[in-house]
Formats: sequence, structure tokens, C-alpha cells
Amino acid sequence: MEQVKITAALIVAVLLQWTLRNVAEPLTFIDFPLIIVVYAALRGSSIRALFYATFAGIAVDALSGGLLGANGFSKTLIAFIVSEIVRRVYVDNLLLRIPVIAGACLLNDLVYYGMHRLLGQSPTGQFVPTVAYTLIGTTIAGTIIYLILDRFFAENIRKGKREVFAPRRQTRRRNPIRLGSRR
Repeated sequence: MEQVKITAALIVAVLLQWTLRNVAEPLTFIDFPLIIVVYAALRGSSIRALFYATFAGIAVDALSGGLLGANGFSKTLIAFIVSEIVRRVYVDNLLLRIPVIAGACLLNDLVYYGMHRLLGQSPTGQFVPTVAYTLIGTTIAGTIIYLILDRFFAENIRKGKREVFAPRRQTRRRNPIRLGSRR
């Protein structure tokens, strides 16, 4: 059921990315498919995150008329890096997800513009303002969307008992052998 929900969210994100650029210019700086791809990688399913990233990148490239494959490559690379970070570091806290989405957005833009320069294409817009606005917009929108998606995917958590900030994992267990205690 979770796969269906993330797939539906990804399709909605691709459609939003394609249609919102015609509605308002500031909304073009929010990378909705990247937000969903990073969320899928943060959920711990690396193979699905790679599939979602490839699908989202190629779909956005095909709909935008840009260099076909540049978005697919950059989003797939981001999904791989984020899934490796999640495998090694505990990132279930919202405060830790904010730098992850910001770093993913920055790296995505750098790889995307690098692919254009490598293949001799001229990317649309100026480099620094576009990267800065995309970083700010995607980080803010990603944080809000992560809160919404966490509420949406929380089926097994009792109503009213869910915290926004997840508690830390206990790193060590208590020793069952008590030395020096007499019973």
C-alpha cells in the first residue's frame, strides 16, 4: 500500500512540476519530484527510490523539452546517495531531514548544470540565482511536504500520540549481569 501512495505522490509531483511553471514563476524553483524521490529514499527502500528517481527525472525531461536524461541521471544519483546516507545514519528526525533535502537539492542542481555544460548545451537561466532560489524553495516546500506525508503514511500510530520530532534511538542495552549486587 505504501508503494501505491508514493507512486501516486510522485505522479502528482511530476504533474505539478509541469503545470505550475505556467501558473506562477516563483513556483518553478520548487522541485516537487526531487522532494518525493528523497522522501522515498528516506523511507529506506533504496531500489524503489532509484526507480522513482529515474522515472521522475525522465518524465520531467520529456515534459519540459530539456536535455533528455540530465534530470534522470541527477535524480538517480541523488536517490543513491540519500539511500546510502540513510543506511548509515539515523535520519528519522525532521530536523535531520532538512539538511538532507537541502544538500540533495544543491547536488541535484550542480549535477544537472554540469551535465548541460558537459554535453555542450546551454541551461536555461543564470546559474547562481537559479540554484539559490531552488535551494530555498525546495527546502521550505520539502519540509512542509514531509510533515504532510508523514501524517499521511502514519497508519499504525495512534491518533493524537504522534510527535513531530522522533525520539532518538537507544544506542546501547542495559547489562543483564549486575556485578557487585547481592540478592
